[in-house]
Amino acid sequence: MLREPSTVIDRKHLIEGLGKGLRVLECFSEEFPRLTATETGIKANLTRTAARRYLISLVHYGYAQTDGKYYWLLPRVLKIGQGYLESSRLPRLVQPFLQRFSLETGETANFSVLDDHDVVYLYRSNSPRILSIGFHAGARIAAHCTSAGHAMLAYVDTNEFEGWVRSHNFSRFTSQTITNQVEFLEVIQSVRMRGFALVDQYANMGLSGLAVPLLDKKGHPVGAISTTFQNIAYPDDSCLRKLLPLLQHTADIMREVI
Repeated sequence: MLREPSTVIDRKHLIEGLGKGLRVLECFSEEFPRLTATETGIKANLTRTAARRYLISLVHYGYAQTDGKYYWLLPRVLKIGQGYLESSRLPRLVQPFLQRFSLETGETANFSVLDDHDVVYLYRSNSPRILSIGFHAGARIAAHCTSAGHAMLAYVDTNEFEGWVRSHNFSRFTSQTITNQVEFLEVIQSVRMRGFALVDQYANMGLSGLAVPLLDKKGHPVGAISTTFQNIAYPDDSCLRKLLPLLQHTADIMREVI
């Protein structure tokens, strides 16, 4: 669940340099948009010299730019991720179902998957409201603070999940974010029992999230569908009455086509 099983490949067939180059690309983030060769080497577990060569190569091929000291990514990098979004079957399949949900509720809906410790949003429906709330396609956020993350983690094998919790960085986004491992284990256990996840202002104050797992015909989780909404619009957990049934119904229908 944390990642799709990889095909076993003999290491002698691997191009180690490609793997190192990808690690260099993954060093950049919202928190670290500009890096020096030294900083990149530390983050990618490379020597400064090796990191600098990879960074210079990225500049040469149009994926990065530099001022001589700092390096940053260029829009060409988006072609790599865009290729997945355009070629992957699931984001295209979920589109009409989530758009229907948005039309019926007036709320934005998302389809996401779990990638190690992050939730990655692959599709976002269009809300009929002028201001849509939610995560755009390609957004990545720590799984412990999202309803989609909770919904998917509830289906991870118990031993694997406990290992995930031990290695996860429970960073605080708001005063409501759960950062205690024991408390988080209890929350996910509750999600397993209820079949849905509800988070209250874990990532942004004033916003809550509701999610259900998306299961295939064999009952295996392939992702989650979720909606983010303003607390003021659904007082006293009225979202469970107004949004949850339709979210669950949408997931049930989608199960027949994935």
